[in-house]
Amino acid sequence: MAHRSQQADTVFMGGRVFTGAGRRPTPVDAAVAVGGGRILAVADASAVWSLAGAATEVVDLEGGLLVPGFQDAHVHPVVGGALMLGCDLGGRSTAEGCLAVVAQYARDHPDAAWIRGGGWSMDSFPGGTPTRGMLDAAVPDRPVLLTNRDGHGAWANTRALDLAGVDRHTPDPADGRIEREPDGTPAGTLHESAVELVARHMPIATPDEAYAGLLAAQEYLFSLGVTGWQDAMIGAFPGNPDNFEVYLRAAREGLLLARVVGALWWDRERGLEQLPELAERRRTGRVGRFNATSVKIMQDGVAENFTAGMLEPYLDGCGCPTANSGLSFVDPALLIEAVCALDRSGFQVHFHALGDRAVREALDALAAARAANGVNDNRHHMAHLQVVHPDDIGRFASLDVAANIQALWATHEPQMDELTIPFLGPERAALQYPFEDLRRAGARLVAGSDWSVSSPNPLWGIHVAVNRTVPPEETPGAPYPPFHPEQALSLAEALTAYTAGSAWVNHLDDVTGTIEEGKYADLVVLDRDPFAGPSQEIADARVRRTYIDGRPVFAATD
Repeated sequence: MAHRSQQADTVFMGGRVFTGAGRRPTPVDAAVAVGGGRILAVADASAVWSLAGAATEVVDLEGGLLVPGFQDAHVHPVVGGALMLGCDLGGRSTAEGCLAVVAQYARDHPDAAWIRGGGWSMDSFPGGTPTRGMLDAAVPDRPVLLTNRDGHGAWANTRALDLAGVDRHTPDPADGRIEREPDGTPAGTLHESAVELVARHMPIATPDEAYAGLLAAQEYLFSLGVTGWQDAMIGAFPGNPDNFEVYLRAAREGLLLARVVGALWWDRERGLEQLPELAERRRTGRVGRFNATSVKIMQDGVAENFTAGMLEPYLDGCGCPTANSGLSFVDPALLIEAVCALDRSGFQVHFHALGDRAVREALDALAAARAANGVNDNRHHMAHLQVVHPDDIGRFASLDVAANIQALWATHEPQMDELTIPFLGPERAALQYPFEDLRRAGARLVAGSDWSVSSPNPLWGIHVAVNRTVPPEETPGAPYPPFHPEQALSLAEALTAYTAGSAWVNHLDDVTGTIEEGKYADLVVLDRDPFAGPSQEIADARVRRTYIDGRPVFAATD
């Protein structure tokens, strides 16, 4: 029912609306009126037009689709924005392309003491491990350290390794690994905590650089229709200052327009003694549109470098079992204690869990927390879920744990086909990214990108969730077949995960996530209705306009 006592500031007409409301949401023929930052009406055109006045802006959807603002439930905007402003290797698919960017950046920044940046992909290099010699040829005179796109490794040149004192006598840290040449000399690739051996000697970004990165990231995310997110790593980490203060500054200055939940970093080198510090950060970390109410626990690594925690060992290049089953960054017994304490304190717990053992360890900890503390509304969630054992699929619904999917990864592409499947084996590889199994078992699906690991474009993620193939624009001409298409979602299911689902996990579902009267007018205008065309063209859709509180924060110029 329209609120006829209030005149609309803006009306949206001439297309369809995906409200996201109801058990089986579908696009409807309707118009939408917005006033005072809220949705006044979702009704037929005549009813909405009755709310318009002389000052009302009319937005013609031109046959496109109006959708709720996308919310990214697992993303790293400060890192992504800083990479955009620095030595950014994202989008380069070959070693030669990466090295050309590095060399050009070094020439353009002759006064930089270190060359910092990242975004390289493991599948651009033989075995996923670039060498120091490659970087030495591009930058012989200064140290270089470049993180890879998934943030679980880095590439160093000889100068950086020497400055850090990392040589053939340096042991691997307990939760990391140094790739080595035959005589033990570091080869140039560092995995997991081995990165810190070099990163601790590198000057970190200044607070102003990190702040500029956040604002650049926000502008970019708005252009993709993202109006809110959960930052999956709030704290200090290699090469970056504490982004907690970066967000507080943006919020205090009124420049943080997106709605953001911060997931405070759980230091895996410490134990329960950090709980009071996290509670204090939560108390002071509620400023404007920023709320630091979640805690991020990284339980394992990634499959490509064999650090994701698996129930069974990885295979070697010949298909034989190795002695390596990956890592558990937090001891499972401590994990149970920590999760019980966090849950009791009212924190949401946001897990990184890729391997089936890590997923089970996290579910076991959440089950223990429910047994100890009872049912509550903390809305815990688990990101990535690359391999989930069938016995654990149903536990997500029974424990009310949201499955936080990064759909863009559920495809055949070189990193999957060359660096993952051969080392998991066909049976275990078939368990990857079981979106439909989780949905059918009653799990709540939420969605994120993990940018800067992968593209933050929600429409690309939705495309993959529906088609299980790479969007043509990301890998032109790639003849890859669908990746376990039995795990595909419908377009409505994938779109709901990126809107109402992520709004729920961010405790914003009462005011955002759907287009309903009374909710904030966080809206996105698409240039077409993806429901009206073949699913293979979902990724072709473009964002024309993005609104927060009914005010435009992005408008396409073409």
